[in-house]
Amino acid sequence: MFQITRRACIAALTVALFSPVISAQAAEEEKPSKVIDPASLIAKGAKASFVFKDDRPFKACHASTIVETKSGDLLCAWFGGKSEKSKNVAIWLSRYTKGSWGTPIRVAKLDDTAHWNPVLFRDASDKIHLFFKIGPEISHWQTYWISSSDDGKSWNAPTELVDGDYGGRGPVRNKPITLSDGSWLAGASTEFGPWEPFGDRSEDGGKTWTRSENIKIDKSSIKGKGAIQATLWEYKPNHVRSLLRTTGGIIGRSDSTDGGKTWSTLVSSGLPNNNSGIDAHQLKDGRVLLVYNPNAKNWGSRSPLNLAISHDNGMTWKDIASLESQKLKEFSYPAIVGTEDGVAISYTWKRERIRTWTIPLTALEGL
Repeated sequence: MFQITRRACIAALTVALFSPVISAQAAEEEKPSKVIDPASLIAKGAKASFVFKDDRPFKACHASTIVETKSGDLLCAWFGGKSEKSKNVAIWLSRYTKGSWGTPIRVAKLDDTAHWNPVLFRDASDKIHLFFKIGPEISHWQTYWISSSDDGKSWNAPTELVDGDYGGRGPVRNKPITLSDGSWLAGASTEFGPWEPFGDRSEDGGKTWTRSENIKIDKSSIKGKGAIQATLWEYKPNHVRSLLRTTGGIIGRSDSTDGGKTWSTLVSSGLPNNNSGIDAHQLKDGRVLLVYNPNAKNWGSRSPLNLAISHDNGMTWKDIASLESQKLKEFSYPAIVGTEDGVAISYTWKRERIRTWTIPLTALEGL
């Protein structure tokens, strides 16, 4: 009897001593990760600013792109005019230097049709390139580009990226990447009817381009018209991961093991998508950042706009910051690039302005 009582006492004492630790540990594991609000992000050293204010030479703007120059300035471009698709829509550019954004300048307007989706890209030689689309309809737009050897202070004459192309060669919305072998790889797509994505690759600094076959889509997990506007990163030589906007309420994922020449079937990434643009950037330590609208409804709300992080090459994600959260407003089409001390982000703010964030690496520590 004494033996049984002794064992019972030991068991009870063990539970009393260790169950609070176990419970606290379990609670910590189950506790959802905290999403930082804009004020807290600024307190960590981030800076938010508008590229321009109400005094601007266009009524509406959209589809921004951002890049850091060799000198450390930021360049931001977007399309602006009466409204998306209007004949007077042009490509505009502003420079961030010495703590403020300069007056927007019209950097491209080739004809009286709408201009779309500028994409800034800094190559390995520090030359800056600006790709953009021209045409009255997305299904038959053409890709043009201009380049600068002086950090965007002057540009050469625009030329068509691929002669005779209609539908969209080269980068469709997100920045290209420079692969470990020096090649450029862009996420491209067409919208003739179905939305069909593919990779577009240049091995000679943009002079010529070779496209992959269209990426097959797993229709059991991705419904609707298809997928467009891939964002890319190379996680080891010739191994590229892509995330894509889709009509299926989810972000799609496809991989390449040969530098973008061929691609795996597009499947669900597990992340929601509202059929709006996304963009990702891989940090030097391997972590991947993603800016997106966490909404699973096709053509759903473009708010909030969140920053997410992945520690396993984009297989799983957690939201770490909310850049915008006002309901029934549009915060969309983000762009994110690496900078000398962190990342820079730009996006559409209510179709009235372009807003940017600069976030130092120190603000991302421990996330």
